[in-house]
Amino acid sequence: MYEQRLILITLLVKLGVAAATSSALARARTFQRLLFTEVRNAGQMLGLLAFICIPLTLGVWVRVTVPNFLAADISFETTILLGVLMGPFSAIAGGALLSLPAMLHHEYLSLPFNVAVALIASLYGTFVEEEEIWSFSPFVDLSIYRWVRRNLRQPRFDRQVLLLVLIAGLEMCRGWLHNVYPSRLFALTSENWWVRIAIWASAAMVVGIPLKIWNTIRIEQKLEEQKRLLLEARLDALQRQINPHFLFNTLNSIASLVRFRPEQARELIVKLANILRALLKEHDSYVLLRDELSFTDDYLGIEVVRFGADKLKVVKEIDPVTLEMPVPSMILQPLIENSIKHGLEPRISGGTITIRSRVNGGKLMIEVEDDGVGIAPGRPHSSGVLHQGTGIGMSNVRERLEVLFGDAATFDVTSRPGRGTHITMEMPAAAYDDGETGSTPLPARSSTRS
Repeated sequence: MYEQRLILITLLVKLGVAAATSSALARARTFQRLLFTEVRNAGQMLGLLAFICIPLTLGVWVRVTVPNFLAADISFETTILLGVLMGPFSAIAGGALLSLPAMLHHEYLSLPFNVAVALIASLYGTFVEEEEIWSFSPFVDLSIYRWVRRNLRQPRFDRQVLLLVLIAGLEMCRGWLHNVYPSRLFALTSENWWVRIAIWASAAMVVGIPLKIWNTIRIEQKLEEQKRLLLEARLDALQRQINPHFLFNTLNSIASLVRFRPEQARELIVKLANILRALLKEHDSYVLLRDELSFTDDYLGIEVVRFGADKLKVVKEIDPVTLEMPVPSMILQPLIENSIKHGLEPRISGGTITIRSRVNGGKLMIEVEDDGVGIAPGRPHSSGVLHQGTGIGMSNVRERLEVLFGDAATFDVTSRPGRGTHITMEMPAAAYDDGETGSTPLPARSSTRS
C-alpha cells in the first residue's frame, strides 16, 4: 500500500513539474517566437531544443542522484512532444540529450528507447494536422467521452484518440522493459491494475498539459495579430476617407479662382501637386510633428491665396521639444480646414488660426483655435473625451485618436458663438520609435498608404 501511495504522489508531483516547466517556458518571448515559427532553420531548431531539453535534462539528473524524487524525470513525455511538434531529427537529438544522465547512471536502454519513441511520435506528427496536435486534451476522460459521442453519431477515425492510445502503448512498453531490465531503463510500475492505469493516464496528461498551455499562448498571439490587422484596415479606411474629402474641397477652391484669377489658380495647382505627391507616398501612420506642420503649411498656402493674406492669418506657438514627437499623420489639416470652412469663411473680415503644441504631464497637447463665428447653438460638438465632432474631418480625427490611443487620448471642442472655436487634443508623448535603445514604442504603429 505504501508503494502504491508513493507512486500516486509521484504522479501528482509529475503533473505539477510539467505544468510549472511549460508555464515558465511560455513566459519567455524568445521561446514563443521559436515555438510558433512555422518554418525553422537549423539555428532556430537548436535554440528551441535548448529551451526545452536543458532544464528537463537537469530533471533526469535530479532523478538519478536524489533519492525518491522520481517526478523530476519527464523525459519520455518530452520526447513525444518533440516528435509531434518538431519532427524526427530534432526529436532524436532531444531524446538523446535527455537520456544522457540516465546513460551515465548505467541505464543503457534509455537512449535506444528514447530514439524509438522520437521516431514513432514524429511519424504520428507527420500524418496529422497541426490543429489536431495543438487541440489534444490532457483530460483523458473528456477525450474519450468526446470520441464516443462523435462515433455514435458518425463513426470515423480520430487521430487525437490515436495519440492517447499511442502514449499509453509506449508507456506500457516502457513498463514492460523496466520489469525485464530493471536497472537498464527507468519507469514507474505497479502490480495493481488501477495504479497502472493511473500511470498510463498520467503520461498522456504530462504530454497534454504543455500543449494546452502553449496553445493558449498561440491563440492569444493569433487574436493579437487579427486585432492588429483590423486596426490597420480601420486606420487605412479612415485615411482614405480624409484624402478625397480634402481633395474635393481644394479643387473647389481652385475652381473659384480659375475664371477671375488664373495666375493664382495655377499657383494653387502647383501647391496641390506638391500635396498630392506627399499623400501618395507610402509612410507610417505616425509622422513627426515637424513634418505634419510642414504639410499643413502647404495647405494653408492654398487657403491664403484663396482668401487673401489680409483675411487669413496663421499664428504658431510651437514648443521646440514637441517637433520631434510622433503624431498620427494628417491630424492637423482636417481641423484647420474645419476652422476655415465653418469658422472663418462665413465671417466677412476673415480671422486668425492659432496652432499650439506643448508637453503637459507626460502628454502631448495640440491646440487649434480660431476667432471665427463659432458653432451655432444646438449644433453638435464634442465636450469632454472623444465625443462627436462636427463634419467629416473632425469626426475622422476623433475616431483615429480613439483607435490609436483609446482612453489615453482626449479630444475636446469648446466653442463660443460669435467668438470662435478652440480644439484641444491630448495624446501620449512618446519618442519616435527608431529602434534605438531607450525609445518609447508607439501604439498601433503600422504602415499604410495615404
